[in-house]
Amino acid sequence: MLEVAVIGAGQAGLSAAYHLVRLGFTPYDEVVVLDRNPAPGGAWQHRWDSLTMHDVHGIANLPGVPVPSSAGAEQANDFVPAYFADYEKRFELPVVRPVSVESVHQIDEGFELQTSAGVYSAAALVNATGTWDRPFIPWYPGIETFKGRQLHTAEYRGAAELAGQHVLVVGGGASAVQLLAEISAVATTTWVTRRPPEWRTDEDFTPEYGRQVVARVEERVRAGLPPRSVVSVTGLHLRPQEQAAAERGVYTRHPMFSRITPDGVEWPDGRHEHFDAILWATGFRADLAHLAPLHLRESSGGIRMNGTATAADDRIHLVGYGPSASTIGANRAGFTAARALRDLLNPVAA
Repeated sequence: MLEVAVIGAGQAGLSAAYHLVRLGFTPYDEVVVLDRNPAPGGAWQHRWDSLTMHDVHGIANLPGVPVPSSAGAEQANDFVPAYFADYEKRFELPVVRPVSVESVHQIDEGFELQTSAGVYSAAALVNATGTWDRPFIPWYPGIETFKGRQLHTAEYRGAAELAGQHVLVVGGGASAVQLLAEISAVATTTWVTRRPPEWRTDEDFTPEYGRQVVARVEERVRAGLPPRSVVSVTGLHLRPQEQAAAERGVYTRHPMFSRITPDGVEWPDGRHEHFDAILWATGFRADLAHLAPLHLRESSGGIRMNGTATAADDRIHLVGYGPSASTIGANRAGFTAARALRDLLNPVAA
């Protein structure tokens, strides 16, 4: 039996694995990282080709190795996976792939993981599965009748596929802002959100404000509530590369439509408007279905947390969840989880 099974090899999973090994867990014998992806890179390998390092909102250094310098023009779905691959190799991290964890069950000695590569058992878990594989599309009346194309940001591959079309972009997050800028250069766009966007400037993002944001997210997960989207806490920010789109009026926000029709939408005043495509920039949900047999969720829909450990069982740590969903937060959570499990399981020091 393993001491610790880490599920997922994105930023949070790699950080946890690095610290677990540094704290004395023997690779492969006592700790493994099970990654469903065919190659290193976590969710980054699935991002759209037009997303460059100039566009991303920052990549935190993995512990022990800084992110390589970038000219900005590199594709993020190549650059970041290459960084992750080098990191795994450099520290000889015990990543096994592709292995999809289908369900986790409690047994007398710990946990049994049913996977695409057979059964693993471990005394403790670090879950680092992120959100990419759970894109969220809300239901609206008529959604099933639309005859044009509907796609989520997880399926988006570049503005060229929407060139010349009238595109309805739904969602009030950073992805919507970024994709509106590039799609509007080749297509007609209309932006709708449930709530009016709250815009912030660089001056608003002080260290104190950052601490307040983390504290608000931590308060929710300690109470067992589902984590809110980042932008619902931080607000939106226009970067220099989006200023031209702003000057074209691209960020004129409209309230939500009342229903979707076969060839467009109907607005609350009864007016109909044609659209060729609907892009759902409506975010993701935590990918935790494989943990359902452990009954961790509260009636409120979230998982009550004490730091990175679940309140229900301190042998189960969620990293990259709630306040640790950012890349910086994921690094810190990886260390916190590793240290807590070292103290709990008390392995022989390396």
